[in-house]
Amino acid sequence: MAHTFRVENTRRNLISTGLRTVLANKRYIVWFWVLNLFLAILGTSAFRESAHKILDHSLYSEGLTQGFRLGVLLDLLARPEFGPMITVTAPALWLAFVFFLLTTLFLPGVFAGYASTYRLPLEDFFRACGRNLWRFIRLMIIAGIVMGVIAGLLFAANGAIGTKAEESTNELLPFTLRMIGLLVIFLIMTTLRIWFDLAETDVVLNDEKAVRRSLAAGFRHTFRSLGRLLGSYVVATVVAAIILAAGLWFWMQVIPADSVTRAFLLIQFIMLLLLIPRFWQRGMAVSYWQQRMLVPVVEVHSVEPTIVPLAPAPDSATAIPAEPAPTSELPENT
Repeated sequence: MAHTFRVENTRRNLISTGLRTVLANKRYIVWFWVLNLFLAILGTSAFRESAHKILDHSLYSEGLTQGFRLGVLLDLLARPEFGPMITVTAPALWLAFVFFLLTTLFLPGVFAGYASTYRLPLEDFFRACGRNLWRFIRLMIIAGIVMGVIAGLLFAANGAIGTKAEESTNELLPFTLRMIGLLVIFLIMTTLRIWFDLAETDVVLNDEKAVRRSLAAGFRHTFRSLGRLLGSYVVATVVAAIILAAGLWFWMQVIPADSVTRAFLLIQFIMLLLLIPRFWQRGMAVSYWQQRMLVPVVEVHSVEPTIVPLAPAPDSATAIPAEPAPTSELPENT
């Protein structure tokens, strides 16, 4: 499948170009939001059925109609007629795993759409998804192993440092060191995210069959432009945190406690907005690939040699007679 990619100016800002790419392809965010909502409705169906059997014929509902009360919810979950928790949580866990698989399936099409110079048709979108499915699965497995091991080691080290700091007489030292450690963990894990995002981008846009080559290229460019990439990703993360904090504040201050419909609509609006920073980061990865990792393809045209016809040799019949050599005349004797 042939694609036409944009070649970005290497001096352009990743934050602005990534955001512009995302806003030009808003349909991908809406598709993933609809997919998430559909799976969430299916995943919570078991909880709704179990809760309806109790709340429809009990006074427990009065404790939840005037707002969320954690004590009432825990008491509801502990009732024998509610059933075992595994029957309620299992569908949600399985469908969360299904959402992860569908994300792995559809992301190649998103990368192809972000890099395309035209609105990518659906057939090209799904063709890119199918073509890169096994490559993405291999990348996800490697990313899960690497990030899981490194995260485990970092959290263990942070916990050990905090425990050791508790022996100090400074009461604020353990908390301070733990917060600094969490910040370091966040930066390191974000760096790993950048590495694998660039590898995913290169696998799709470079049509790289060998995943190891894309991993090597992503690793090399991550640390070559770490300040630029990490700063851009942190900005998107801060925007996501602001969206979440503002949404929760609006929910508590504006939405009435007994208005379930408005609370549901607000939550879905927040979920839709929270998808923007994650896709924004993918747009940054695509923009960086176009600026620094795209290898221009030079078309080689074969040049046919020009045949110059030789002058024909003269025939014997039409040969020009050679002029006789001049002879010197002898003087006569007198």
